[in-house]
Amino acid sequence: MLYTELLKLWDEAVRAIDSRDWQGALTKLNQITDHNCRTMFVMASTHIALGQVDLAVKALDQVIAKDSCLAVGFFQRSAVHMMANRLEEALADCIWAQKNMRENPVIDYKQLGLRYKMYSWQVLYNAAAVHSRLQQWDKAQEILTAASQERGAGKSNLVDTALEAVSVRLIFLEPLLVPEGEVFRPRKQEIEQLKPRDFLGEAKVITSLIPNDDFGGFDPLRPQKPGYYEPKVEDGQDSRYMIMKSACVAKGAGELTVPAGAKVFLYSDDDKDGLAVVIYDGKRGLVPSFLLEPMGKKNKAKNKRIELANGIPHPPGLKPPNRPQGPSQRSLELQPSYAGATHTTPPTTGNSTRVPTQQVQTSPQESGSVIVKVHYTYTMALRVPLETSFRDLQDKITEKLGQPATNIRLRHRKDGTRALIPVSSVDRLDSLEGVAESGRAQIWCQNEDPLANRTILYQMVALYDYNAQGPEDLEFSEGDTIDILSEVNDEWLEGHVAGNIGIFPRSFAQQDTDSVSGTSTD
Repeated sequence: MLYTELLKLWDEAVRAIDSRDWQGALTKLNQITDHNCRTMFVMASTHIALGQVDLAVKALDQVIAKDSCLAVGFFQRSAVHMMANRLEEALADCIWAQKNMRENPVIDYKQLGLRYKMYSWQVLYNAAAVHSRLQQWDKAQEILTAASQERGAGKSNLVDTALEAVSVRLIFLEPLLVPEGEVFRPRKQEIEQLKPRDFLGEAKVITSLIPNDDFGGFDPLRPQKPGYYEPKVEDGQDSRYMIMKSACVAKGAGELTVPAGAKVFLYSDDDKDGLAVVIYDGKRGLVPSFLLEPMGKKNKAKNKRIELANGIPHPPGLKPPNRPQGPSQRSLELQPSYAGATHTTPPTTGNSTRVPTQQVQTSPQESGSVIVKVHYTYTMALRVPLETSFRDLQDKITEKLGQPATNIRLRHRKDGTRALIPVSSVDRLDSLEGVAESGRAQIWCQNEDPLANRTILYQMVALYDYNAQGPEDLEFSEGDTIDILSEVNDEWLEGHVAGNIGIFPRSFAQQDTDSVSGTSTD
């Protein structure tokens, strides 16, 4: 699994342990498919907290298998073996833990993510606990005496009490464990790297021709319609552009702050308090009437500029056609578009989208062969004999694409047109000889599964991009070839593009080829 996924699950398990949700932590740890020794130690600690001794032993076995020099792993397993009454194994783990400490009185595991210091006297204490359970009291007393001479915090009272228990009371000693909840944690820096970062920051509008434009995202240039008109006013009121003689600072509710020399649109000056209603920078508010003066003829050029900045744009002049409605219109049997349908169009000068090209190394042209460039969701090249029939070519292409031959239709482009024509529908071509030029040919491959038992009346080429306004609409891009299946009315057509069927306005496309009426897609 990815290291980032391991870090995420590891961190979530540790957070669950901090809230004492041991079962939730175990659920997260079981989702890790590639454990390291530290995550396995976390799992062993979780099993110990749940009282699952056998599972804890198995997890600690994997910890030591992944890191045979981890002294705290042997120390923890010795205690768990004692809890399972496996005394011989526990004593062996104490010996290995002492050996892996390499004569160091203490090992601090903080750098590895475990906030715990393990002292050599703690290992000796667990060894004495094993001997006490074996009723070897003299050996246990000897080891505890050695432990009392080791350096380390917190040992004095514990070791003295253990010596008294072994020498006088003959009581079994309880093993020492890593404190509950202390587990290996992922590095804080690595967890912070998992959070998404915004390297670009937040965009801020500095200047815009659109009044009160606060759009701060990434967006293509939005077209501006030429021509502006003044805001509407009530009947009997005058409205005109004025100039501020001096600056005005808003002092109350509804007032505007306007700099000196700014051009404002006088919405209404009928106010008993000496205030006029104006529009400035797309906002309507009050300013003192004595600060306004009419604009002169010398400001005519500036007036036009201010109208562009403060006015309201005219609505578009062209109206979209009415959508087909009512029972009189022919019912459209629209086939649902299948997921993932894509199409490839020939290069155009409009807003066409380039698809990645699969680079194919071809040898110098061989005699009697032709290089066929096939456009699909990607582009590939094939070298085939010149006399290859279109049926054989279709079999080769579908084998490459992994698509059924019944769902694929081959098209080519006639000289001087932008439309893609089926290779066998208009020109009655039989092989590549009819479309190849200078040893090369271009073929467009489209999935035609939704066109079963439908008839193509003729074809048109898209003049503009059309975005679907509803589920029944056909969406296409400028330059796409559209198969016309039916005429809904004078303004709407039913068409097909790249596996999708729907309706679209007739004005968005033009007929660029001869009629192919009667051609079926069976």
